[in-house]
Amino acid sequence: MHIAMALLLPPSTTTTNLATVSCNPLLSSSSQLTTYRWSQTRRVTPKNLCNTSTNDDQPTPQKIHIETKKLDRRNMLLGLGGLYGAATTLSGRYVTLAAPTAPDVSQCGPSILDNGKTLYCCPPKPSSQAMDFKLPKISPYDLRIRPAAHLVDDKYLEKYSKALALMKALPNSDPRSFKQQANVHCAYCNGGYHQVGLPDLDFQVHGSWLFFPFHRAYLYFYEKILGKLIDDPNFGIPYWNWDHPDGMVMPSMFNDPKSPFFDPIRDQTHLPPKVMDLTYDGPLVQPYNNNNMSNNDQIALNLTIMYRQMVSNAKKPTMFLGEPYRAGDQPNPGSGSMETQPHGTVHTWTGNPPPNTPSWEDMGVFYSAGRDPIFYAHHAQVDRTWSIWKSLSPKNKDFKDKDFLNTYFYFYDENAKLVKIYVRDCLDTKKMGYIYQPMDLPWLKSRPIPRLHLKSLKSSFSKVKNAVAAEITVPTITFPKALDHIIRTNLQKPQKSRSKPEKYEEEEILVIEVESRHDLYSKFDVYVNDEDEIPTRENRARTEYAGSYVNVPHKHHNKQGDNGNNLMMKTTMKLGLTDLIEDLGADDDEGIDVIFVPRTGTENLVIKDVRIEFLC
Repeated sequence: MHIAMALLLPPSTTTTNLATVSCNPLLSSSSQLTTYRWSQTRRVTPKNLCNTSTNDDQPTPQKIHIETKKLDRRNMLLGLGGLYGAATTLSGRYVTLAAPTAPDVSQCGPSILDNGKTLYCCPPKPSSQAMDFKLPKISPYDLRIRPAAHLVDDKYLEKYSKALALMKALPNSDPRSFKQQANVHCAYCNGGYHQVGLPDLDFQVHGSWLFFPFHRAYLYFYEKILGKLIDDPNFGIPYWNWDHPDGMVMPSMFNDPKSPFFDPIRDQTHLPPKVMDLTYDGPLVQPYNNNNMSNNDQIALNLTIMYRQMVSNAKKPTMFLGEPYRAGDQPNPGSGSMETQPHGTVHTWTGNPPPNTPSWEDMGVFYSAGRDPIFYAHHAQVDRTWSIWKSLSPKNKDFKDKDFLNTYFYFYDENAKLVKIYVRDCLDTKKMGYIYQPMDLPWLKSRPIPRLHLKSLKSSFSKVKNAVAAEITVPTITFPKALDHIIRTNLQKPQKSRSKPEKYEEEEILVIEVESRHDLYSKFDVYVNDEDEIPTRENRARTEYAGSYVNVPHKHHNKQGDNGNNLMMKTTMKLGLTDLIEDLGADDDEGIDVIFVPRTGTENLVIKDVRIEFLC
């Protein structure tokens, strides 16, 4: 696209004279420059930086004050070397800039596919400059309602079918066409754009705090285009209600070969009435994989997974929304709980795995996922979980960081006009003009329990503790370690017997740094204090299961001119321990045993580091 560079500049902002980091989950100030680096292996974390004082005038040792000068952020970045700054370390790596990242849509390039071929999925060139997005003025009575896909009636299906058929009938040169709408995901998620002013760094919306707002904006314009095509401004797209037992099959509306919702490139073994697996490992035969669960057991597992990802693993914003992603950052700093699973697992569960397709097309790989109409129902459900999460606890709030709020994306609207939309415009569905059809949340009552009831567990443990300790010793492993087999390690806990106020204020978390291939579907499980030699899939319904690492295949360029051949990606995952340790009755234990179980695509995966921290 040829867009005036002035349009691509970030807004001019100023920083305060004194920034106080006090129980800040991001542990950074918007006025700092911090280098991108990996932490060294360590077993016990340093003292946390949470503020235990309620008087800001009386700092405690846990409080950090950062003196900054008032300056224009844009001027600072320009002074560092070009638009958004081309500042690098002496080793040639970019530093993390104190500014929102953004896509350079004037330089959209081809995406690299798994077979080495290139795919040009850039949108058509605009006929005019981009407009700033403005929130619609809508009364509460005019909100669009997005229905649950398994509950829609024939009248709705007729309307949606007509709208999608009209979208598919638009010429490919029209940015509103279905092909171009699918290309949006390809361009933003598979190396089509680089960061403004940083041509060696991809702009990637997955694996960070941009995941939720980008996809919300994406679906907003997709929905508005459909409504415009049928002259119905109140039209709302459906959501795939896979967090409810009634929605845990592929919705029937997407399985009619004669309808525009149909995509033949799906896993044919997962068509209705197959109950979906929100922890899907993939069809590849691995030594530690099995799947002998009944439908009822699978549904029960799905519900506990929803509880784990929406509650236990989502106590803090970074745990649910993802890691900060600023100008100069490498892609994929860290996904939030819901993006990892079920978002990632549903993608691959729906897509057609190799060798049936080259790279798990359509849904199971980012470049082609938008070609399947079910993608938009899947992401409507993901978007819905963001709103649900914020309703579950007063602590569940969006980031207030300016670098988050001032990140922006470009989309074509229902009138084929290019629009620039900021993250700050995407935080409230009601302000954007839509809500979701209410449904029960049965997973709220599905908190996992230990494999042995807690009381009997404590009783048995007290009798055999010494005998077991004499026979079983889990060593402390030195990382990095390749995950080509089950790894067991013991981690010393930084603190024992925490009080309820301490647990409420600070979440004890397991931090795992991972290096893996970004072009492969890879997955491993993490268990705590599980005594099985090989923890099974059924164990995922129990407290001992802490969570999983999941990577949906995609491509990006790590270095200028590498053509996507540098396939390794570094990222971080965070798993909640507070509920887990409490439910296992392990509050007074000196440490915990952590078990990594490879499931799929871990041949080249490395656990760089694992440690316990406290997150405010």
